[in-house]
Amino acid sequence: MSKDQPAPGDRIKPKKSALVQFTSTTLLLEVFLVLFATMVVWALRDSEFGRGPLRIESSAAIWVLGGVLALVLLVLSRAQGSAAGRAAGSVAQVPMLAMGLLVPMMYLVGGVFVVLWIYALRLGSRVDRERAEYDAAHPETAPNVD
Repeated sequence: MSKDQPAPGDRIKPKKSALVQFTSTTLLLEVFLVLFATMVVWALRDSEFGRGPLRIESSAAIWVLGGVLALVLLVLSRAQGSAAGRAAGSVAQVPMLAMGLLVPMMYLVGGVFVVLWIYALRLGSRVDRERAEYDAAHPETAPNVD
């Protein structure tokens, strides 16, 4: 047997939580989305085309708002190991949708990311639950929790 594959009866390292991985990844993708949406809002600040009902004319205000939201999402992506972090991530989906007030297309794109967030929560929980059930049924190969 190679060193990369465990021998029969060997215990393996615990896997990182799928819930944490999925939710963190979704929030990190939202960081990029916010940065690109901020660039769009900034580029359209003097234009009537593609603007939503909320008008922000100041370049500094646009970049501060976009930067703060991106920073919050980045910090929350690292806090997904706790229920409070996931709750805060869920609350952070509201400003993602609210960006549609600045650029109407963000209602659609933000809505897609909200659906991805819900899917990450549901699928991540399911994968973690099924892993735990498998480990309980196969204790001889269950990961070490030392």
